[in-house]
Amino acid sequence: MRRLQKVLLLSVVLLMVSAGVVAAQTGYETPFTSAITYQNVSNSTANVVFSFYNEKSGTAINVSRQLPANAGSSLGVGSLTGDEALPANFKGSAVMSSDQPIVATLVQIPQPTTGVVKNRPLSNGFSQGSPAVLLATVLKNQFSTTSRFSIQNAADGNVDITLKFYRAGVTTPAATLTETNIPAGAAKHYDAGTIVDLGASFDGSAVVEAVRSGTTTAANIVGTVLELQTNNVGVRAFEGVPSTAAANTVYMATALCGLAGTNTAYAVQNTSSSQSANVTVIYSNGGTQQAPISAGGKASFGTCNATGVASGFSGAATITSVGAPIVVIGKVGGAGRYTAFLGETSGSAKLALPYVRWSNTKYDTGQYQRAAIAIQNIGGAAAANVKVRYLNKNGDEVGVHTIASIASGAKANSNATMAGSTLALTEFGNPEANPGGGFGGSAIIEGPAGSQLIAVVRISSSTTGGVVAEDYNGIQIP
Repeated sequence: MRRLQKVLLLSVVLLMVSAGVVAAQTGYETPFTSAITYQNVSNSTANVVFSFYNEKSGTAINVSRQLPANAGSSLGVGSLTGDEALPANFKGSAVMSSDQPIVATLVQIPQPTTGVVKNRPLSNGFSQGSPAVLLATVLKNQFSTTSRFSIQNAADGNVDITLKFYRAGVTTPAATLTETNIPAGAAKHYDAGTIVDLGASFDGSAVVEAVRSGTTTAANIVGTVLELQTNNVGVRAFEGVPSTAAANTVYMATALCGLAGTNTAYAVQNTSSSQSANVTVIYSNGGTQQAPISAGGKASFGTCNATGVASGFSGAATITSVGAPIVVIGKVGGAGRYTAFLGETSGSAKLALPYVRWSNTKYDTGQYQRAAIAIQNIGGAAAANVKVRYLNKNGDEVGVHTIASIASGAKANSNATMAGSTLALTEFGNPEANPGGGFGGSAIIEGPAGSQLIAVVRISSSTTGGVVAEDYNGIQIP
């Protein structure tokens, strides 16, 4: 569960100077430059400071911005100049501080932008850390995919970390790594493809624990994973899960089987080192599938493999475990989609979506993106009159999509054009629609008091090779 605070941690911030970069042919070979999409969820102007830290550096480069009430904007780290500029080939992290509540989604833009890799990995900022973080999937030369990931210090002093890698179904670590003296706010980056102790290939997960440097006192960290295809152009990202967030019931806001060629699969990790988990996936149409997962193990549940799910299905899912608690990563594949999102353990009556776009005129040409929003009601009763409020870069409400009712366990969809047909919505978040030009658009989902909603946003881009897409989770507003 990700709740907003006035400090946010961004564990993967990258800057690759694109001049002279040769276009990569696979996701794993591709360098990225980061953009931070951020949203002010208060009714007052926010004064925001971005503090950037190179890998394992305690020296910050600070960048200040103002953001109007309810507004959404974007900071491209490659566009920073003068005293704000980051060094070439920066690989680090960032801490966002604000005098008002803010949320953020990190966008990784492949370099060069003219290359064959077009998808943009998405991950959310963290409002707090935990002493142990679970990376539910770590791959090395497995399924033609290799993981890169970063662990950021969320404490107020240096920390030491221990990483334990577990092969699927094996309860003893395949490899153990340590790193000492990571400064506050800074991160350590890893490439599973270069970790010798993982062998020629690896399919499993990792548990990362932190202590204050030179002590046994637990300290907070956060983590983010990039999954990169080694034989194709797929790239995606997802967040590490605090060990305390593992649960016996997990909700997935989207489930697909054969819908326009796309399918979902759920990577379920048993977080216990001693107890098995008997896992059941129940789809919103009543379809089911079951499997046991041994202690420390991982299993994949493909939606099209479920009993009672037919091709063309679009809905949601609830995953339960009898025995050990679990964490779940949802993934969408097929028809160019290569996405990842987290399973949720709770919902909220109000959700923030920092990165929302739509274009009727420049989507097909590949210039702009489209956001499709999936909203699941995980409460016990129907949620009536759920509103999706679309806000431009200045925080002005330009349209509202009202969903009459979402049944318990069910899913509903939204996009900007479902709120109206004005230019402010048909080109939402883009310079043509924003007063004074520039990019920036966000949304707020509001349900009735006490309702329990979760959401996944799919950002799609049209390319000469077809549509590519990536997901991020809606962020709870208390």
